[in-house]
Amino acid sequence: MSCIVVGVTGGIAAYKAVEIVRQLNLLGFQVKVIMTEHATRLVGPATFRAISGNPVALSLFEEEFGAMQHISLSHEADLIIVAPATANILAKMANGLADDLLSTTLLASRAPVLAAPAMNDYMYAHPATEANLKILKQRGVQIVGPGCGFLACGGKGEGRMAEPSEIVDAALEILGLYRKLDGVNVLVASGGTREPIDPVRFIGNRSSGKMGYALAEAAKGMGAEVLLISAPTTMEQPIGVERVMVETAEEMEKEVKTRAPHCKAIVMAAAVADFTPIEISGKKIKKLEKGGLYLELKHTPDILKELGENKPVGQILVGFAAETEDLLEHARQKLKGKNLDLIVANDVSREDSGFESDYNKAFLLFRDGREVELSLMPKRDLASLIWLEIAGLLERA
Repeated sequence: MSCIVVGVTGGIAAYKAVEIVRQLNLLGFQVKVIMTEHATRLVGPATFRAISGNPVALSLFEEEFGAMQHISLSHEADLIIVAPATANILAKMANGLADDLLSTTLLASRAPVLAAPAMNDYMYAHPATEANLKILKQRGVQIVGPGCGFLACGGKGEGRMAEPSEIVDAALEILGLYRKLDGVNVLVASGGTREPIDPVRFIGNRSSGKMGYALAEAAKGMGAEVLLISAPTTMEQPIGVERVMVETAEEMEKEVKTRAPHCKAIVMAAAVADFTPIEISGKKIKKLEKGGLYLELKHTPDILKELGENKPVGQILVGFAAETEDLLEHARQKLKGKNLDLIVANDVSREDSGFESDYNKAFLLFRDGREVELSLMPKRDLASLIWLEIAGLLERA
């Protein structure tokens, strides 16, 4: 996924940059923060480090990162956001000054730049600031805001930094990702089903639901109307996402089949049990001193196959192949046999990814024969990549 560098300067709106980083992080971006010295007096670097999951860059001379940090950051960045963009940093940008890490990185980078001005209304209206903004716009710097409202000085006027959601939307638009799924109804199935043996015990699996929930959050961030059908999990309900909780494979089948016809894209990331007991004891089965417990099992409904057999024209159906051997061969068979448009294949025997991990190493296999190997990455990054591919398939459907 794209790397976004967020430059935080010493404006009082620096606290809002925390929410910008949080939203970008949820969308699956790799976010790296540069703070000016004055910014650190308003918000602690530890806050940005915790939210972004990356070290915060503070100085040109930090030994931890090496002497050429401004070059490495400028090359990594697919976009640089300056928020808040004070009158001071705008002047530096317009005049090519480079006297700290942020201004030096901006001068060294060829990535697009998005600036969110934030300052006193008199400073914003000053001819020098107006001239600097005009120069920056001519050079291709994108400007979002400012808005009109109450300012830190106690007055009211133009100069209030744009809201974090506005800045994130502007960033997505620059990167060509803005609301790619705007208004599209999508269904995500997640988590591992539980097949009861008695009132206490069940047959289950190691699925945590992390991949499915990451998919639901990413789709919502791209503008979709998201329905999440979830088997038991400890994950919190994503904001703005409708969630339906189920427990068994049969319950999941019922909910998915009922809702599927109304969705333009379905992603079956759930780990649905393949077998369920033929008989369920109404009472807790007692442990026997001798002998074992024998269970007779039957197949559960193949939800993905049923969806593929009844897929309406224009609907995109995505499955997952969690395998421990012959990964690609099994994935190819599943892709064809279940009439999928895309299958995400991952080796769940790997110690660094898969079940219960925050990371995944996957292959994307498409109906048209394309096969793409992806590097190990956070599940939220993989989720965003999957939805970008789905958005492209929907455009061509």
